[in-house]
Amino acid sequence: MADFVLVHGAWHGAWCWQRVLPGLWRAGHRAWAVSLTGVGERKHLMGPWITLATHVEDVLNVLEAEELRDAVLVGHSYAGMVITGVADLAPERVGQLVYLDAVVPLPGESWSSGHGPETQQQRREQIARQGLLPPADPALYGLQGEDHAWVARRQTPQPGGVYDSPLHFDPQRVSARPRTFVDCTRPALPTIDTSRRRVRSEPGWRVVELETGHDPMVSAPQALLQVLLSLA
Repeated sequence: MADFVLVHGAWHGAWCWQRVLPGLWRAGHRAWAVSLTGVGERKHLMGPWITLATHVEDVLNVLEAEELRDAVLVGHSYAGMVITGVADLAPERVGQLVYLDAVVPLPGESWSSGHGPETQQQRREQIARQGLLPPADPALYGLQGEDHAWVARRQTPQPGGVYDSPLHFDPQRVSARPRTFVDCTRPALPTIDTSRRRVRSEPGWRVVELETGHDPMVSAPQALLQVLLSLA
């Protein structure tokens, strides 16, 4: 039996794992889906005070409250930043790290670091005007039809304070944990390109490719479930 903690990406919430959690439970594992402060069902907590450190603390609190050790920590997209910070601060609670089409940061980088200048400028202007980032079109994740509509009506704005929050961590402490990168290739989201190149150039990474878009928990839940079960 393994313990899984699933952390969603930007604009999402714990709701996005609905098609994956039952499979983990049926296989005899324990699994929790975290909603980060300011999004999902916690959107009422949105505010300018929310930074990356807030979201790291959200996940740390779940690990501590459930008294978890050696958990499989899964971070989707933006949450690659979050799970890296968690593994640095509480390595005894983390057994494996799974970067699900996620940001793979270097020390001192922020979520914005891997984005091109045009994306950075656009998002910083949105944050300056509104204090938040409006949800992206789920079509960017390769979603269509009912899946597109399901995600579109559930997404919530992302707190603006997390965009340029730097993450300072000990890379040796983090890399001491087994790390898997799940590369969603069809279509491949451009803002994850830096991470795709990074995990293929650094030692110690297991890379798994899924022929689906950026939200595999929605578009290919059974394929994603098999990847996660293979790590248990």
